[in-house]
Amino acid sequence: MKKIMLLGSGELGKEFVIAVKRLGHYVIAVDSYFDAPAQQVADVREVINMLDGAELDRLVAKHLPDIIVPEIEAIRTEQFYEYENQGIKVVPSAKAANFTMNRKAIRDLAAKELKLKTAKYEYANSLEELIAAVKVIGIPCVVKPLMSSSGKGQSVIKNKEDIQKAWNYAQAGKRGDYTEVIAETFVKFNSEITLLTVTQKNGNTLFCPPIGHRQERGDYQESWQPAEINPEQLKEAQAMAAKVTKALTGEGIWGVEFFLADDGVYFSELSPRPHDTGMVTLAGTQNFSEFELHARAVLGLPIPEITLERMGASAVILADKEGIEPTYIGLENAMNHKQSDVRIFGKPVTRPYRRMGVALTYDKVGSDVNKVKERAMEIAKEIRVQSS
Repeated sequence: MKKIMLLGSGELGKEFVIAVKRLGHYVIAVDSYFDAPAQQVADVREVINMLDGAELDRLVAKHLPDIIVPEIEAIRTEQFYEYENQGIKVVPSAKAANFTMNRKAIRDLAAKELKLKTAKYEYANSLEELIAAVKVIGIPCVVKPLMSSSGKGQSVIKNKEDIQKAWNYAQAGKRGDYTEVIAETFVKFNSEITLLTVTQKNGNTLFCPPIGHRQERGDYQESWQPAEINPEQLKEAQAMAAKVTKALTGEGIWGVEFFLADDGVYFSELSPRPHDTGMVTLAGTQNFSEFELHARAVLGLPIPEITLERMGASAVILADKEGIEPTYIGLENAMNHKQSDVRIFGKPVTRPYRRMGVALTYDKVGSDVNKVKERAMEIAKEIRVQSS
């Protein structure tokens, strides 16, 4: 039995904990607040500020985990190198965690070192620097905090008047104490995909069928698998994903995001962990969900193959106000839909647009993807989140 310390205990972490518990392992779930989703299914709960290096050291010394699995960005990731020196496995690796928890490091690795095709970009650490950066890359452009998650702090500048608002929004949405932002040219893409990529200790790098997704406010609203992509672009995306994950080292699942444009495939971002859009795999679209794949890779267990079993779609269930002790109205109606399922995450607090659950649906491979997507949205709309 391995002792696993999960740093960040949201809905993705919850599904990962369930996967490793089914394989007989022990989990310490850590988050910044009590009763986070993954803590509800773990063996032990801990609440700390993960940007406090001394607190991280204290927990590691207290529990002596075999494996540390970071699931969010707001962690003092430089500590991970020392944990590796102590013989603790960091997932996928200390290098991967440090590079990918900060958009600057991963973008420079991809564009400058690995020569992957990316949008033109500049960095800014003040409003004045952002104004100068926008002059270089042009309008429209996208602004993101270097450290954030789920699209928080991300916006599009469509005219000069938007620059101030974009800077303020990025600062409000950033994670941790990093004020710097990245501004990048708006790529005129036809679609965007997540290519879940699995690296193994003793096996080949594997790719899940590509996942399409739609965003609002920088956050995913629905996803579907498989996404439409021509074979040449898929091969190009797989080659880029293999290259960047190899450079970062380690084992686990990676959510690698790409833009598909008329002039080719653009590398966008990478997460060294299960991806929001990959919740569609909970609809049984693959022989293993992304969480089961991550569990196997983290534990060094073999993954012989990844196969597409059926078409699926997911749609988020959102809160619309601040509150506590949420309840869910309409579950019976939602579950009356055939070929469908619902996951409620168990978050104890609501706020506008907070993701509280996900609707899932599926059909046979080759079905009309638009109908499957529409059904997922219909199921999600059946459910209303009420809170005190």
